[in-house]
Amino acid sequence: MGFMLPSLPYNYDALEPYFDKETMKIHHTRHHQAYVNNAACALESLLDFAHFPVDVLIQKLDQLPEDKRTVLRNNAGGHANHSLFWKGLKQGTTLEGELKSAIAYDFGSVEAFKETFEKAAASRFGSGWAWLVKKDEHLAVVTTANQDNPLMGEVITGASGYPIFGLDIWEHAYYLKYQNRRLDYIKSFWNIVNWDEASSRFCNS
Repeated sequence: MGFMLPSLPYNYDALEPYFDKETMKIHHTRHHQAYVNNAACALESLLDFAHFPVDVLIQKLDQLPEDKRTVLRNNAGGHANHSLFWKGLKQGTTLEGELKSAIAYDFGSVEAFKETFEKAAASRFGSGWAWLVKKDEHLAVVTTANQDNPLMGEVITGASGYPIFGLDIWEHAYYLKYQNRRLDYIKSFWNIVNWDEASSRFCNS
C-alpha cells in the first residue's frame, strides 16, 4: 500500500509567526501520521483498492465494503486533506493571473471572497475544513465536517467540487497558539496561502 506521510516542503518554523513551529510539528508527525497509519491498516485486506492514489480512493467510498467505509472516509480523507493543506502553505506568494480574475468574477472582489471564506470557516460548527473549490466552471466556498473532502461528493459530504485549497479548522490546527480565537487563526491564513500552488491547481483543474 502506497500511503506515506509526505515530507513538508519547508521547516516546521517556516510559517512563523502565523502558524507556530510546535503546532506544525505535532500536526504533521502525530495527527497526519495517524491518518496514514489507520488508512493503511484498513486497506490491508482490500487489495482491489489499495493501489489507488488517495484522491482517487476517496471518490470510491460507495464501492468500499460497509465495514471499511467509515474508517477510510475519516482516515484516507484526513490523509488527502492534510497532503493538500501542507502544499497550500507558503510565505511570500501573490494572488494574480487567472485565479485572481476568476475570484473577482465569481465573488465580486478578492476582499469579498476573503470575507465569504472567513465567515464560512468561522461558522463551521465543531471540527472540519473550509475550501475554495472549482465546481461547474465557477469557484465556490464550501465547508465539510471532520475529515470529509469535496471530492467525496455532495451525497456524502453535502459539498462537492475540485479543491483549490483548504483550511483545517480542527482545534488541533491552531489551539496552542490561538486557543479559542478561531477567527484570528483564519485571518492569519491569508499571510501564508501558497497562491502559486492554488493557481496551478486552478489552471489544471
